[in-house]
Amino acid sequence: MLFRITVILLIGLLTSAAYQAFRPPPPKICGTPGGPPVTAPRIKLRDGRHLAYKEHGLPKDVAKHKIVFVHGFTSCRLDPMIVTNLTPEVIEELGVYVVTFDRPGYGESDPDPNRTPKSLALDIEELADGLGLGSRFYVMGKSMGGQVVWGCLKYIPQRLAGAALIAPVINYWWPGFPADLCKEAYNLQLPQDQWALRVAHHAPWLTYWWNTQKLFPSSGVISRKRETMSRQDIELVSTMASPFAFVQKEATQQGEFESLHRDMMIGFGKWEFDPMDLENPFPNNEGSVHLWQGDDDKKVPVILQRYIAQKLPWIHYHELPGGGHVLHFVPGLIEGVLRALLRGGK
Repeated sequence: MLFRITVILLIGLLTSAAYQAFRPPPPKICGTPGGPPVTAPRIKLRDGRHLAYKEHGLPKDVAKHKIVFVHGFTSCRLDPMIVTNLTPEVIEELGVYVVTFDRPGYGESDPDPNRTPKSLALDIEELADGLGLGSRFYVMGKSMGGQVVWGCLKYIPQRLAGAALIAPVINYWWPGFPADLCKEAYNLQLPQDQWALRVAHHAPWLTYWWNTQKLFPSSGVISRKRETMSRQDIELVSTMASPFAFVQKEATQQGEFESLHRDMMIGFGKWEFDPMDLENPFPNNEGSVHLWQGDDDKKVPVILQRYIAQKLPWIHYHELPGGGHVLHFVPGLIEGVLRALLRGGK
């Protein structure tokens, strides 16, 4: 009898320990007791959540062009891409206003446990309306932020003046990819990243545990393993080490689960649509869509971006020889992206 009770207690303890290991801690929501303070301006969405944002460039009431910039993985509204890569002279010449914002769970924006590709696009639309950006605006997204731009092209194309995707992360489970090509690209990733993506796709409820356990190597992208960076990436990031560290700390201050891990579950989960089924949102050349990709990107295989460009010939595809994943730090690139975007279909 004593043995049976002991076994039952041990099973209970192990079950409890396993549950705690799989269950992510609650986020430290900004502005709540125990959470980080709110320091940025925020808008309140219809569902009660808040989005934090930062404005750059010309005042929006005098700017000719309004742009919503979507940050990538481990980043936030303070992304140095806009701040450090556009001079006041270029901003004045192009007549641009840019708003960067924290995606849900990042920085000072409230988490959204129901986040989907569609909800992110609708958040952007609501942000633009809350800031009075007019009936049409541009969207730019880099890396995981590029995935969000696909959602904008699907769900709010009528609100877009143009779109730019910079090294956008792909989802290996988009059905439009040929199986053999997708397998070839997938095998280019580090084995530990292949496993991290498998978990995020097939067992999202294990994503937190997988990326915090110590038994097996977890995401090499999160840990910034050198093997996930190209030679160009290493050179460029070395010059931006201090801003990078600050931005990443700000990005995950509410917890990694509702920022990084949620990103993985959404980005590599089952999507409601396939980007390769999208139609040209600008059939009369009233705007344009651009995709910028480096051919030495270790995080996003160029062979899949080339396939997307072939499937969607209305996309203006720009491939940079020797370019890695952090293209946005290449001197002059962001200015080039903006100039191409603002020219539209001309």
